[in-house]
Amino acid sequence: MKNAIQYAILPKDLAAHLFEVTLTVNAPDPEGQIFALPAWIPGSYMIREFARNIIQIDAKASGKKIALKKLDKHTWQAAPCATPLTLRYDVYAWDLSVRAAHLDQSHGFFNGSSVFLRVDGQESMPHVIDIQRPDDVAGKAWRIATALPELKAKRYGFGTYIAENYDALIDHPVEMGTFELATFKAHGVPHDIAITGCVPNLDIARLSADLKKICEAQIAFFEPNTKRAPMERYVFMTMAVGDGYGGLEHRASTALICARADLPVKGQKDMSDGYRGFLGLCSHEYFHTWNVKRIKPAVFAPYDLRTEAYTPLLWLFEGFTSYYDDLMLVRSGVIDETAYFKLLAKPLNGVLRGSGRHKQSVAESSFDAWTKYYRQDENSPNAIVSYYTKGSLVALALDLTIRAETKGKKSLDHVMRALWQRYGRDFYSAGRKGGQGVTESDVDALFDEVTCLKLKRVLDRFVRGTDDLPLVNLLAPFGVILVDTSKEAKPGLGARTTREGNDCKLANVYEHGAAHRAGLSAGDLLVAIDGLRVSGANLDGLLARYRIGDAIMLHVFRRDELMTFAVKLAADDAPQMALTAEAKPVAASRMRAAWLQK
Repeated sequence: MKNAIQYAILPKDLAAHLFEVTLTVNAPDPEGQIFALPAWIPGSYMIREFARNIIQIDAKASGKKIALKKLDKHTWQAAPCATPLTLRYDVYAWDLSVRAAHLDQSHGFFNGSSVFLRVDGQESMPHVIDIQRPDDVAGKAWRIATALPELKAKRYGFGTYIAENYDALIDHPVEMGTFELATFKAHGVPHDIAITGCVPNLDIARLSADLKKICEAQIAFFEPNTKRAPMERYVFMTMAVGDGYGGLEHRASTALICARADLPVKGQKDMSDGYRGFLGLCSHEYFHTWNVKRIKPAVFAPYDLRTEAYTPLLWLFEGFTSYYDDLMLVRSGVIDETAYFKLLAKPLNGVLRGSGRHKQSVAESSFDAWTKYYRQDENSPNAIVSYYTKGSLVALALDLTIRAETKGKKSLDHVMRALWQRYGRDFYSAGRKGGQGVTESDVDALFDEVTCLKLKRVLDRFVRGTDDLPLVNLLAPFGVILVDTSKEAKPGLGARTTREGNDCKLANVYEHGAAHRAGLSAGDLLVAIDGLRVSGANLDGLLARYRIGDAIMLHVFRRDELMTFAVKLAADDAPQMALTAEAKPVAASRMRAAWLQK
């Protein structure tokens, strides 16, 4: 394509983890073409400085070298030239995550935002990418997994692919390697699952069957009449490792990382907690296909990837997605009601554990994601609340409130579908590309309009306030009881510990706990309790020999100094809330069934 921006990416040196990228601009800016690499990737709200991984870069036109001037940390400007301009640069790819790029003898993976320089002023042009096979013998059997539309490449093959613009180019990650592949259709749309990494006895048929149910449930959720998905094809790209967990959403795919133990094993009938968690992760990222990739905050329409983009609405886009990810597991029939209530208790206990929930609202947490949530430290449980976890509880509280006050005629489902119709589907179907974007006032108004309720007071309390959510009262009409399942209180330090080799280290010291009152700090290395050595394995056993209120002498190393603290043990107040369903009354059972859509 003559007028397209042309890229070629070659896994140049697998052992050195280097991709070589060639970028050709047929009509460069006569005043000097500017190129820039994004500083962050949508869905991960932290400045990543991807340009730091560009090892070397040069430019040529008509075979002659063209000067490149660096303007800032991620921007270059070429000297003026009238003929096609070609950049060639190497990218160091050794970030085994879902955010950037990784390359070795086993596979290659990249997000476009970490490898493809943007051509300033020509972002709306078609972008063609030639994904080239490595010369290394290790890459002879490799194939490609991506949702990028093929131009001349065959499905799963190396060759040329096309994106309608730069925004689309960097929203289609690419996996290359000898992954295991399975395909299913959800309401007629092909879905691929590509599993990279050694996973003995992987039951990919079971995984396909479960994901099909989840995907079809979500498509039908947003489009109950047409069951039409917003993409023509979808790809789940999964990297299986010894220990890992994470995902990042894209418009027609997701990049995932998981522990191989979380994937299903052939012949295993029961569902492990790890596999249930992995399905929840897949469900979460798939729900983002609608909620944040197409329905999005106004500041993301369009994205400015040069600097932070602040929004107070991540509680809706991440928190609501965190609510629906597990809800879709039970609605699709992949898990039962009992398993769902077990999953629901986890974020509740997590939120109740930290005193930060009384200091920061989920709206504030959303706005401060760049500086607080994505830059957590040892004091975070005492200072912040997660817009993911508390945001999911806010969604639960709003859903139950709406259902109860409208006697089941309306729910949060209706609000989500209205968001999709107004700010997602209808906007894109009109031929507009960037998305209109949702503001905080839009959300408030839409809740009232859809539910015919006056919900600003509720939103002020749940979203912009810091009080604990009244879940006991909200769950009662649905025949669900919230109970404290903790046994008799045990003595504790009021701290979270981690193992460092064979040593025991304080990771977090909770506000007003025994450790805090005694003067202990996160980072302290526990040495002995009353003269007995503390290890990474015996702390609980040592504390079990004492009672609440007992005084102990605790020796610790802080940095390289031995310090002694007198600690008065307090009750271990870690929350252990659980949800149980009553068989009666019938009205409550019906409301619960409508909520869970059994």
